Amino acid sequence: MDHGSQQQQQHPAMIRLYEVQREVQSLGPQVCTFSGLKNEREYRRLERELTRLLLEVDQVDTEGRADLQGARKRAAQEVEGLLRYLEENATHPSRLAIEELSREAQRLVEQGVVEPQRAGGTAEISDELVDAVQELILRLTQVKTGGRVPLRKARYRALTRLCAVQDVIEGRTRQQTLPLSEDTHVAVQRINQVMVQVSGARSQLVALLMGLSGRDSCAHLSRVLTELLVELDALDVSGNAAVRNYRKQVVEEINGLLKHLDLEGEGDDTRRYDLAQNDSIRQIEAVRGRVGQLRGEVLRHCGVGDLFRPKPELQSLLTHLDQVDTARNPCIREARRRAVLEVQAVITFLDLREALICRQPGSNEPPQHRAVWMVLGSLSDLQAQVLCFNGKRADKSYILLEELLTKQLLALDAVDPQGDEMTKVARKQAVKFAQNILSYLDMKTDEWEY
Repeated sequence: MDHGSQQQQQHPAMIRLYEVQREVQSLGPQVCTFSGLKNEREYRRLERELTRLLLEVDQVDTEGRADLQGARKRAAQEVEGLLRYLEENATHPSRLAIEELSREAQRLVEQGVVEPQRAGGTAEISDELVDAVQELILRLTQVKTGGRVPLRKARYRALTRLCAVQDVIEGRTRQQTLPLSEDTHVAVQRINQVMVQVSGARSQLVALLMGLSGRDSCAHLSRVLTELLVELDALDVSGNAAVRNYRKQVVEEINGLLKHLDLEGEGDDTRRYDLAQNDSIRQIEAVRGRVGQLRGEVLRHCGVGDLFRPKPELQSLLTHLDQVDTARNPCIREARRRAVLEVQAVITFLDLREALICRQPGSNEPPQHRAVWMVLGSLSDLQAQVLCFNGKRADKSYILLEELLTKQLLALDAVDPQGDEMTKVARKQAVKFAQNILSYLDMKTDEWEY
């Protein structure tokens, strides 16, 4: 190392800039994974630390030296970049959308589950509540993150909690453990008392998951439930199969609640919210890749008047997708559902092509029945275009395809079966087929991401 370089490294200004750089490197990962909002304590801490560093960089005396000025400028840009990234993610429209959906879920759960329990009653889990929670989960999965880690993390944390709530309330509607008569066995009275506590713990858990419980904590509820398990285990129920089975059901309910109490640190595991690294997503993407290859082959063969029939392989891909472990992650479930639709689209295309090739209409075929088949022939051609479409909704080709498919639906609507049952069935199937093509086109262009 030459003398000039030693002087530069030993200069107090450069030493201070190196120290600032080390602090920036320490704060960088924290900023890049922060998934909260501007009003949170962690945001204010990070903002305060970065602002302090920016002021310290600004106060470094460069003595007019170009090398030190350049180093100071680079340090300032690095800190400013982190400040900008922190604010952009905390105020990003998608982050605000996640927050609004979370608040909507809070209001829903508070009215339907928490308030009745606090009033001393029992929350009646209605189908409307279950459906509303499912709708919110779907809306959360559709929030675009643009690949940003903080937004993915925020979406994942909101989804895991809402899915846990869904599991708790659906579990309650699926399996209501009915208390036994206390005359059955001496232990039944205590098991019934535990059941009452479990019912309260269920609402308490939902409140915790949705951030509606200020005083309680997951750790406290976990201790309470674990103590109930220990107490149930100590009960002597030997010799009575009905009571043993009753206790087993209550234990299963408690264990079902306990599994949702370890969500606090779950959002910090990048493998959970960075789904590109997820094994299940990789399996789904591998299937989609193969489907794309088969789809290309099918369309190429159709272009030359041949029919390539890879249906056995397509069916095996559906079986593979059915076996993919979604780990109750709604984003993985949605990714799998969409992959299934991609496979089914190719299968239905092949089925219709084959039916059109094999069709041998008789001389006495009703004109209205022939009209339905004419529409099906047009739908088959349009489906081929939809299968190879890779554009966006704003594209002219998308608008044209949508218009042409709608025209086919209108053509089917105009067919009068004149009491012919076969025509009625054929028209109904053709309408469903056209609607499925439209839905598939819509799915291909909705810019969904996991």
